[in-house]
Amino acid sequence: MSKNQELAQLFSKAADVMALLDENSFRVLATRKVARALEELGQDVSTLSESGKLEEISGIGKHSAEKIREYLRTGHITEFESLAKQVPTGVLDLLAVGSIGAKTAYLLWKEAGITSLDELKAALEKGKIPSIKGLGEKKLARIRQNLEFIQGQGKRIGIGVALPVARQLCDALRELAGVKNVQYCGSLRRGLETIGDVDILLSAPNSKMPAITEFIKSHTDTAEVIAAGETKVSIRTKSLLQVDFRVVPPESWGAALQYFTGSKEHNVRVREMAIKKGMKLNEWGLYKGEKSIAGLTEVDIYDALELAWLPPEMREDRGEVELASAMYQVRKNPKFVVDNPKLEFLGKHIPTSWPELQISDIQADLHMHTTASDGTLSLEDMVAEAKRRGRKYIAITDHSKSQVQANGLKVDRLMEHIKAIHALAAKTKGITVLAGSEVDILADGSLDYPDEVLEKLDWVVASPHAALTQESEAATARLIRVASNPLVDVIGHPTGRLVAVRRGLEPDMQRVIFAAARGGVALEINAHDLRLDLRDVHVRMAVEAGVPLCINTDAHGAADMDNLIYGVITARRGWARAQNVLNTWPLEKMLKWQKERGKN
Repeated sequence: MSKNQELAQLFSKAADVMALLDENSFRVLATRKVARALEELGQDVSTLSESGKLEEISGIGKHSAEKIREYLRTGHITEFESLAKQVPTGVLDLLAVGSIGAKTAYLLWKEAGITSLDELKAALEKGKIPSIKGLGEKKLARIRQNLEFIQGQGKRIGIGVALPVARQLCDALRELAGVKNVQYCGSLRRGLETIGDVDILLSAPNSKMPAITEFIKSHTDTAEVIAAGETKVSIRTKSLLQVDFRVVPPESWGAALQYFTGSKEHNVRVREMAIKKGMKLNEWGLYKGEKSIAGLTEVDIYDALELAWLPPEMREDRGEVELASAMYQVRKNPKFVVDNPKLEFLGKHIPTSWPELQISDIQADLHMHTTASDGTLSLEDMVAEAKRRGRKYIAITDHSKSQVQANGLKVDRLMEHIKAIHALAAKTKGITVLAGSEVDILADGSLDYPDEVLEKLDWVVASPHAALTQESEAATARLIRVASNPLVDVIGHPTGRLVAVRRGLEPDMQRVIFAAARGGVALEINAHDLRLDLRDVHVRMAVEAGVPLCINTDAHGAADMDNLIYGVITARRGWARAQNVLNTWPLEKMLKWQKERGKN
């Protein structure tokens, strides 16, 4: 682990301890900002310290810099160690459970003597949590449900952890002599939000296997070799991720790639089609009798079965086989009439090849935070970073006033912020900057700012942050009310869930999406790998209903902009194409959309 990451974890933990001890909220927020800044540093913190430039990093002040230098000198931060001694280590683990914030964790610790997740589980099961003000039966039931939820996730790893590791390993393997193809497969290639383990497929002659095995064993990220055979090597990485490497001959590359990508349900459907044609499909190839029909590429496999190739994210047996068949038929005969209820939402224009949504299609990021609320980049730096990354237009959307812990903006501060954004926009060339806000959706569906304030904004993201354990009917009504507000452009992370941590709202999304269609409001795919909200099945529902999507990074710093890939992957899993995503549109088209729905 780098010094940057070590320090980021120390500051993050310190912020949690401060929150538990009810320290000043601004001090807690400042400490979290330092943690985020350290996570996102593009340079080694030791080098910056030696050059005396630590205080130049946004979010790092004089006192924080002194703590960083102390750690670099001694391996300790005395103040943080003193803080940590005041709280049992296991109490911090309680904060991972949805519905348990710092105040609740403190009460469970001080009044119920609970200092670990195991103790919490035992106390809940035996009904031995004493009567504590603020911890009624409903709250305890939610805690029990959320604890079961996170423990039920097992050892699955988030895509945001697994994908960078897999890409790094694939890039390294491509440099090996004799290796012709390398690709991660399985649920990771299909873009699932959590991954059991990573499968990496290689094609190479058998003679290269010893060199491949030795390379994998000695790789800097390899912590343990679990098994090594003639065609397969399994390791555990330093991040505790299991990676299975398989080597196949080049002539079987396409068949193996298709087979090991899955899903199981998709593969069953495809194998059934092969059988109906008198063929056999396995990881080695497609055969008619003993004769190999295809196997070199995935396209060859699908083409031989009269199916168009589709992106791996779509391969979940949710109608993609029928789509692939229709696309193939239309390609062969443009007059072919598609008659399949699963494809009705596409209309009469079935493409002959699927236009896969790409990161390069995204022109804008319309949900971003600066140091005006809880971001780590100044307004100027955020705009510069977005421009550097090729965005054509962006919306700065700092938090509204109810988000006190995130330094949300009261109306007077918001008005000044709008002026600052417009002033910067007027003198910045090459990118259009919109003055927006991420406005809290309150429990009853009203918004954190009145309409006369919202009218001053160029762009409004309305998002739920509190009351995320509402009953389904109340949550549905809450989001439907927002969808009818013409001053709202997009509903941000509509359920407020955190992957494998918090369920969030569980509204009737079909009704919410129909309301969005009526109100002309867009729905966000929040690209942060811990959110991915809308989730894939809801994306598909929105696509079928004709509701515009908006893939946003919810960036609080530069590194968060790298999360865009996870939003794009989620969109692909929901069958979204560029035309369905409004921030792939040129600015003029987006502004026309706003005008037509009464925004401008």
